[in-house]
Amino acid sequence: MSPYDENATTYPRFQVTPATRGEPLGRTFVHVYTGGGKGKSTAAFGLMVRAVGHGLRVCLIQFMKKGTYGEIATLSQLPGVHIEQYGSGHWVRRGHPDPEDLELARQALESGRRAASSGEFDLVILDEVNVALVRGLIPKEEVFRLLEARSPTTELVLTGRGAPKALMERADLVTMMVGMKHPYHRGVDARAGIEY
Repeated sequence: MSPYDENATTYPRFQVTPATRGEPLGRTFVHVYTGGGKGKSTAAFGLMVRAVGHGLRVCLIQFMKKGTYGEIATLSQLPGVHIEQYGSGHWVRRGHPDPEDLELARQALESGRRAASSGEFDLVILDEVNVALVRGLIPKEEVFRLLEARSPTTELVLTGRGAPKALMERADLVTMMVGMKHPYHRGVDARAGIEY
């Protein structure tokens, strides 16, 4: 049976069936999405959607984020998706983190380590972990320990600008988002549905 209706009057419409537990990934890799351009978290969220479409189990751990962003409102309703946020709701200054920010980042890293090492999830995303590193909330060595503890059945994605060179060298896939132009530089505030 064809996966789409060939008699449709427009572009073939896919017949979507509810996802069942997909086959485990044969080989798994570590991804780093970094750079100053827009789209690092968005790329990771797109990968989440793709994984869910194949019946994979996904865990998203967000560092320094709190609240219902547009993508979280949608992703949290998908089957097989587990989301945890570890943010205080305020801006974290580089070099001057509040004790609360340090504790939340520690909790996020510990939760990420459990998720990545448990074998329970096919895909684990540590959103903004690179920024937590840059802001001094977590030690680089602890992130490397998490990489070493990763289950061989779990794909791991680390997002955020400023990924250390040593982390990129340990990754299997590195994508550098390069910002060429952005309305933000003309004073345009972030817009609901586009930037968050």
